[in-house]
Amino acid sequence: MLSNKSAKPGTADGGKPIIIDRSQHGISRANISENALKVLYRLHRHGYQAYLVGGGVRDLLLGLHPKDFDVVTNAKPEDIRRVFRNCRLIGRRFRLAHVYFGHDIVEVATFRGKTDEQSEDLSHSEKGMILRDNVYGTISEDVWRRDFTLNSLYYNIADFSVVDYTGGYADIKAKRLRMIGDASVRYREDPVRMLRAIRFACKIGFEIPQDLSQPMLELKELISHVSPGRLFEEMMKMFHSGSAYPVYEQLIKHQLFAELFPATSDALKQASFPTHELLTIIFQNTDNRIQQQKTVTPSFIVAGLLWHPICLQAQTHIDNGIAVFPARIQAIEDLLRKQGQRISIPKRIVQGAREIWMLQMRLVRRHGKRAQQLMMEPRFRAAFDFLELRALAGEPVGELVSWWKEYIEGDPAQRRELVKALGFKKKKKKIRRKREEDPAT
Repeated sequence: MLSNKSAKPGTADGGKPIIIDRSQHGISRANISENALKVLYRLHRHGYQAYLVGGGVRDLLLGLHPKDFDVVTNAKPEDIRRVFRNCRLIGRRFRLAHVYFGHDIVEVATFRGKTDEQSEDLSHSEKGMILRDNVYGTISEDVWRRDFTLNSLYYNIADFSVVDYTGGYADIKAKRLRMIGDASVRYREDPVRMLRAIRFACKIGFEIPQDLSQPMLELKELISHVSPGRLFEEMMKMFHSGSAYPVYEQLIKHQLFAELFPATSDALKQASFPTHELLTIIFQNTDNRIQQQKTVTPSFIVAGLLWHPICLQAQTHIDNGIAVFPARIQAIEDLLRKQGQRISIPKRIVQGAREIWMLQMRLVRRHGKRAQQLMMEPRFRAAFDFLELRALAGEPVGELVSWWKEYIEGDPAQRRELVKALGFKKKKKKIRRKREEDPAT
């Protein structure tokens, strides 16, 4: 049943929470990962409070299928490590426990408490950004440290109820995105919350209210203060959520795209290349593949985001007298270095994108045995798909795409004719005659 003894939603002055009975909320343990349940049950057996919290609870209430399940408890990190031998403590900014089950990781956090500005466990930057927060407390304190009401619901393993201090359950039902506390203050504490607001709104189809959107425009530059590694993690979540295109639109609208991808933002203002069209197609295709439960390659998205900035930078090098191929290689390195200062992209993903870019140049050179050799390249299919999307976006590569389609689908004889029709004649090597030695005198 629903208890009516809750505090007013959005206030932090206390009161008992709404307790939503298992018969009312519809969350089934069958939809919770087996490993997350193991963590919850073991903590409970050892006498600790244990709850699912955050996006996992939110998605279960929305009828979605969560990928991750986060656990929160009153056990301190050291206590968690004693309970689980397969546990590792991580993090300086927030001390967390990772419980390992093969490749699966269940993240366990300790309830955070009321902040004491003098505490050594709490640290802010000059901009108000939280640098360290390891002040522990109770569930009634922890809830007010969370960002959005829809992420502040706790699933209690003790009685399978949902605990709601902030009115988050009603907000989910009303499709309402609401910040806990003042948005400007919360964004200053953690600028990634601006990106999270966009991601949540786009993923579950909520509107971003004015009190959340306006501060984004005012505080957007704070994104540059977030570590490049953390921004990469958030980028992956945004573009692999099944709503990459709406996220892209909202990032542009709230002027955050330029903070994440400055060179790409500059390319969007140029008329030289159809950058917006290419990104639109790539993000829409990504969303379609995720909805069809197909794999998505991060390298492909990175390749699309930086392709036209690379082309523009390469043209600058060409104008300065550098040959086309070296100019393109230099442009790739230039852009990767600049982008890496904002978002730290792992080497394996960078390498995949680099191979796609390099193959765009090689796909033009099809004479002799080159076409057949190109098809043997591991990234050929991805590179051809990328070429096809470039054509759809409006780049003048349509004839090249048509040629490759015929070549891929053709038999050996048809492929030979296609190469022959290119009209390329191999130059004969000149045979150098040995210079006759002068007769001895």
